[in-house]
Amino acid sequence: MPTAQAGNPSVVAAETEQQPASENCAALCFVVDEDPNTRNFLSLILIGRGLPTELFEDGESFRRAIESETPNFIFLDVTLDPLDAVRSLLALEKAGYAGAVQLISSRGMAVLHHVRKVGEQHKLNMLPSLKKPFDTNTISKILHSVNLGDPPQLAARFGLDEALSNNWIEFWYQPKIDLRQRKMIGVESFARARHPQSGVASPVAFMPGASEADLAALAERALIDAIKRSVEFSELGIVATISVNMSMKELAVVPIAEVVRANVPQSQKLSGLLIEVTEEQIMADPALAQNVAASLEALNIELAIDDFGRGCSSFMRLKELPFAELKISRAFVDDCAVHSARAPTCRMVIELAHSCDAKATAIGVERARDATALTSMGCDYGQGFLLGQPMPQNRLMSLLKLRASAAKSSMTRA
Repeated sequence: MPTAQAGNPSVVAAETEQQPASENCAALCFVVDEDPNTRNFLSLILIGRGLPTELFEDGESFRRAIESETPNFIFLDVTLDPLDAVRSLLALEKAGYAGAVQLISSRGMAVLHHVRKVGEQHKLNMLPSLKKPFDTNTISKILHSVNLGDPPQLAARFGLDEALSNNWIEFWYQPKIDLRQRKMIGVESFARARHPQSGVASPVAFMPGASEADLAALAERALIDAIKRSVEFSELGIVATISVNMSMKELAVVPIAEVVRANVPQSQKLSGLLIEVTEEQIMADPALAQNVAASLEALNIELAIDDFGRGCSSFMRLKELPFAELKISRAFVDDCAVHSARAPTCRMVIELAHSCDAKATAIGVERARDATALTSMGCDYGQGFLLGQPMPQNRLMSLLKLRASAAKSSMTRA
C-alpha cells in the first residue's frame, strides 16, 4: 500500500479545489500532480500546517495559473512525459519565480535528476528530488527545511481567556477513516485560535495555564460547533460521526442537555455525536463515568474511551459502560507493524472493543505499514496524519458538499 495513497485521501479531499489565502498571508503552495490521491494527500498536510494550497491535475492548468499568481512553494510531479515538467520549469523562469520547487515522481531517479538539472540550469531553486511513495514525516521535513508551515512565534503569548473573549477560537476537523472500506466515516474536533497578527495557533500556544472555567467554556463551544456540523451533515444526507474531547470535570459543568435543546432544530434528532473521555479519567471514578454515559445516551450522544491501553482497566468495568468506541493509544499504534510488544496490545484492544459491541479506532496512524497491520488485525477505524490532517470547518464542509453532490449525481445516472 503506497504511503501517499494508503488512506485514500481522495475520499476527504476535492479534485481541484482551491484554498483561498489565509488572513495572515501565509505562503501559497501549488501542488501539480495527475494522481488525485497524491494531490489530496499533500494538500491535507499543507492545509493542516496553515498553508493555503491550490491543486492542479496537469501542467497546462498550472502554467496558466502562474501567469497571474505567484506561489512560494511548488510540488511538481514528473509524469510519463517529463517534457511537460520541463515546460513548467521554463514557464517558472519566464515568470521570475523565486520560490522552491520540489520534484516528485514514481519514475526512476535518473529522469528526476535530468529534470532537476534543467531547473538548475535556468536558475530555479530546485530541492533534492523525491521519489514516490513518501510519508508525512518526509513532507514535514521538506517544509521545515524551507521554513514553511511552522507555527509562528507570537510577539506576545496569549491565553485561552483572551482567545475566548476575543472570539479567536475556531474548530478544525480531522478525518476518521474506515480502514477496510477506505472512506471517511467521521471527524474529530480540535481547537485553534486565529490570532489577528500571528495567524492560526495550535493549543500549545494558548492552552497552558488555562483555568478550569475557561476549559469548560472551550468545551461548551466545541460541543455547540459540533452540533451545528452534525445538523449540516444531516441536511446534506451525510452519515458521519463528530467527536468532541471533554474531561470528566467539563462533563460535570457543561449544560449538555440545554446546549442540545438550544442548537438542534425541533424537526431533527441529534445523531452521530461522540464525546471522548480518556481511559485514565473514566477509570478514576467508574461510578461517575457510568452516570455520565447514561445521561449522554439519553441525549442520543455516544461515549468513546480515548487513549486506551495505557492503564489497567477492568474488563468487567468496561462492560458496564455503554461506549461506542475504544481509541487505541498512539503509544501502541506507532510502529505496531514491527514492534513485538505494541502489536499484541493493539490486537488485545481491538478484540476487547469488539467483545463489547464497540468499534476500535487507532489514533496517530502515520505509517502505511501500520495502517496495513491494523487493518489485518481487524481494527475498524483510523486517524492520523497519514489518513488526513485537521482542516478548517469551511474546507471540510466544501469537501463534504462535493462528495454529497457526486453521490447524488451517481444515483441519478443509475
